[in-house]
Amino acid sequence: MSIFDSFGINASGMTSQRFRMDIISQNVANAKTTRTEDGTPYVRKVVTFHEKNKTGSSFNSMLTSCRSKFNRYAGDGVKVGGVYEDHETELTKVYDPAHPDADDDGYVWYPNVNPITEMTNLIDATRSFEANSTAFSASKSIVMKGLEIGRQ
Repeated sequence: MSIFDSFGINASGMTSQRFRMDIISQNVANAKTTRTEDGTPYVRKVVTFHEKNKTGSSFNSMLTSCRSKFNRYAGDGVKVGGVYEDHETELTKVYDPAHPDADDDGYVWYPNVNPITEMTNLIDATRSFEANSTAFSASKSIVMKGLEIGRQ
């Protein structure tokens, strides 16, 4: 692993976390959307991450191979694995017979978006972005110092 690989790893982390923040913002913006294009309430979206250039091996096999070749193993960063709808958290049912989307019994189905959960996830994504940014700056600083030493 060269020093320049760290730039790619940190950049992939920042890009992934920025995408995660976009999805969280979309969730917050649609927290009260009771009707989407298909006529159903908005469903919360969740982002998953995967290791870049993963060979498909299990954690156990990777750990076993790393013990014998520890110095040769290096990650390549992270990538967005997908954006999935959260069907585990139930939609919120609220009695509001005056709402245009109320059913025959007067209930409205609201999205499964909890603003507190979304804000907590946003803070987590922001901190992860900042950590990658700090690591990127540290790598840049190391390279710049090496170039200064090389000039002398």
